[in-house]
Amino acid sequence: MESPWLDKEAIEPYRTRYRWVMLVLVSILYWVFGVVIRSTAPLVTPILEDLNVSYSQMGIILAAWPLTYILVAAVSGAVMDRWGIRKSLFVGVAIIGLSEFLRYFANGFASMILCVALLGVGGPMISVGCPKTISVWFRGKGRGMAIGIYTTAVWIGGLTAYSTANSVVMPLTGYSWRLTFLCYSLPAFLAAFLWWFLARDVRSAEATEGTSIAKVFTGLIGIRNVQLILIMGFLSFAIAHGFNDWLPKILETGGLSPKIAGFTASIPLLVAIPTILVVPRLVAPRFRGGIVALMALATAIAVLIVIVATTSDSLLIAGLVLYGVSFCQIIPLLVLILMELPEVSSRYMGSAGGMFFCVAEIGGFAGPFIIGAMKDLTGSFLIGACFLASLSVIISVMGLLLKPSLSLTHKFDLGKVAK
Repeated sequence: MESPWLDKEAIEPYRTRYRWVMLVLVSILYWVFGVVIRSTAPLVTPILEDLNVSYSQMGIILAAWPLTYILVAAVSGAVMDRWGIRKSLFVGVAIIGLSEFLRYFANGFASMILCVALLGVGGPMISVGCPKTISVWFRGKGRGMAIGIYTTAVWIGGLTAYSTANSVVMPLTGYSWRLTFLCYSLPAFLAAFLWWFLARDVRSAEATEGTSIAKVFTGLIGIRNVQLILIMGFLSFAIAHGFNDWLPKILETGGLSPKIAGFTASIPLLVAIPTILVVPRLVAPRFRGGIVALMALATAIAVLIVIVATTSDSLLIAGLVLYGVSFCQIIPLLVLILMELPEVSSRYMGSAGGMFFCVAEIGGFAGPFIIGAMKDLTGSFLIGACFLASLSVIISVMGLLLKPSLSLTHKFDLGKVAK
């Protein structure tokens, strides 16, 4: 068997053709992640009925995995910097598959929370490991292209779950949401197998030099752009999970059947795919903060349109399209800005990515819970939508505060920064 290690001292990984194999593998993992994190939303109605839970409890179930994700993500990046991406991502995707598989056995509110929460144990390895992999195997404009491609995969995964859950898999399983989860676990286990046998690590002393984890975190958190990106990540994940997880149910509340609601909820994912492939690659570094601000403002408008336009098909579709075009750009651009900060680069991307997704998933936990609680209190999703729109406006303002990065050729010692 060929060695899983590539010696960076002999050849730079971004100069090899194998980087395209790594990009395909990372995209497969992110597609699986997208399928699993979106697989619950189309099944909310039968789960509510079968497990006899309230909207607030369902909001907690939807938010369970971001909560455990928060606890794991902070250390996962630092562990990955030492452990290597091959082993880390294999463990991550295997746990994701196990989370989906075990939902078959859930028999109540508590057991369902535990099954969904397990996703948050494996998830950080994927969402932190993918940008870490790209930072090692790609350079320059190739990074923007690679981020666009693998980020597209998670949207395609969500599209797969939304569009097939009620129209294909549920009918094939006799309308059993339990068997549907079981079916969605199979691609995760297959992806883990492919990754283990085909992925390669890059052997380099750079990532294991003597700077302690505490000094790395302290140095990173002291950087102004990192502070802004962490807050914007928190807000953007609150929007992503709060809106996306409840979207099929929002559409059902507006009068659509579960099958049609699933297809309709796929519209943002469908229109996001081509734009993600283009925007991160083409936007010059100095304009990225401004584009994030513009996209966040458009997101606020789109969320409100979707909520108030349930009686107008054309306006509803317009809102969903606008949401897909705008919001899908925010997180990839934030990750790209973080990755290309000279203080971070590929050396500390695991640690920086762990910090980013740890903080971001606090918002990911809060979003679905707050929307569900507001629905219970008011009987409507309107107040929740206004809350999400206000978060988008805050992101827009903060995007304008991001400063262009210094030259990537300038060297930084985070151990010194932390002192």
